[in-house]
Amino acid sequence: MIDPKPATPAAAPGTNTGSKTAGKASGKKRRFGGTEAQIRSALKFYKVLAYLTGAMLLLLCAELIARYGFGKYLFAGGTDAVSGQPFGFGFADAEPQGVLGGVNLSVAVLIVHGWMYVVYLISNFRLWALMRWPFLKLILLALGGVVPFLSFIVEKKFHAEVEAELAANPQAPQRY
Repeated sequence: MIDPKPATPAAAPGTNTGSKTAGKASGKKRRFGGTEAQIRSALKFYKVLAYLTGAMLLLLCAELIARYGFGKYLFAGGTDAVSGQPFGFGFADAEPQGVLGGVNLSVAVLIVHGWMYVVYLISNFRLWALMRWPFLKLILLALGGVVPFLSFIVEKKFHAEVEAELAANPQAPQRY
């Protein structure tokens, strides 16, 4: 599709500017998919979700180590299956079941991280679309929610990149 451009005096036939800076100014301009306020809002939403998802992923990794490495679940409340005493909060045997009743927090961590990752992906897509980045950056952003510690690293890198692009292109996000 052809991008219509308004006529400028420098582009009028018969005019000769003789300046090399006029050629550089007409080079490819950076365009964003939204206003600066929209981009900053998406960046803040992404930053919050990156830290929350990263923390939940670390908690999930610890839970998986406890489950598959030591055969323990994290429980809150219920009754100790062996002694019949009330069970407060802590780890209990997975097989045979160490706690009757109560809340299995290990399963809760799995569910919360799963849904949080979905919201994290939405924040990734929103930022990616507003910045008009290549598809590979969306993949890198998405990997932040499944590779431990990567969300913290990627968030820091892309936060700095967004701030630098907004500062370098002050006219690009002005739409309205």
